[in-house]
Amino acid sequence: MIAARLRKVKSVYESFPVSGQFDAVAKIQVENLSEIKDVTTEIQKINGVERTETMVEVE
Repeated sequence: MIAARLRKVKSVYESFPVSGQFDAVAKIQVENLSEIKDVTTEIQKINGVERTETMVEVE
């Protein structure tokens, strides 16, 4: 299951399966925006991940 594999990625603090366009959502916490690229690259290497989409929470 993709959600379980996502939880093993450093910076992922929550991951869960969803229905619809994507199979899972991973919430990450990073110190700065440049770290997002590193985490995304690691997630894209997971077997079964075909595509990612990044959304940034704004306050």
